[in-house]
Amino acid sequence: MKKTLLAVSAALAASAVPTLASADDGVAYNVGAVTEYRYRGLSQSRLKPALQGGVDYTKGPFYLGAWASTIKWIKDAGTIGSADTGSSNVEVDLYGGYKFELAKDVTLDVGGLYYWYPGNKLGDFTGLSNANTFEVYGALSYGIFTAKYSHSLTSLFGTGGNGTEKSKGSGYLDLSANFDLGNGYTLTPHLGRQEVRHYSLASYTDYSLTLGKDLGSGLSVSAALVGTDTKDVPANPNGYAYFSPSGKNLGRTTVVLGLKYGF
Repeated sequence: MKKTLLAVSAALAASAVPTLASADDGVAYNVGAVTEYRYRGLSQSRLKPALQGGVDYTKGPFYLGAWASTIKWIKDAGTIGSADTGSSNVEVDLYGGYKFELAKDVTLDVGGLYYWYPGNKLGDFTGLSNANTFEVYGALSYGIFTAKYSHSLTSLFGTGGNGTEKSKGSGYLDLSANFDLGNGYTLTPHLGRQEVRHYSLASYTDYSLTLGKDLGSGLSVSAALVGTDTKDVPANPNGYAYFSPSGKNLGRTTVVLGLKYGF
């Protein structure tokens, strides 16, 4: 039971934030690097740097895209109980949607996002499912404010399976704002809540405050204060619900620096 619980917790440290399509029709690309890949407040790269990149296609209100990042969490899950969870070192996100204006300053964005972890074998790990996850989402924006809800139509990043309760139907609520500070600077506060169905211990709240700077010619930099309220695991007082192989809290508060080039 202890090993299963810890494995479930580690497996939830998953996924990516794609760069949504530009308002202009056509194809756009982006490449970048971050000092740590955090998604929904949790480190996907074992608190280490990651390389990222993506491509977007837009046609009027419709958009399609793909985004990828290096990761470590699937291999790390295999260190618990010496399970073979696969050698997946990359996450690929495939997404598409429809974004349109409902009224003046009010925009609705609806779509789907598939998280693909090539080569993962989490489904062979007792108590887990395949890490690949599909979510649908809806985002409502008014001026600088946005509220977004994502709902999983599969088990969430491998949580549950092999006869145990699955996490299908989990939800994530994201509240954010985007303040234009002038001279290419933006400030983006964020608050999110991840509810994991049938696994209340794995549910948590995350937060971030990101300062971005447009350097021109497609180049931008960012600095983000990121953290969560992840709790200690009752069965293991010295570990957290989300932790690295060395026992470090993957949701601890930190500063993440990023550099991105769009073309």
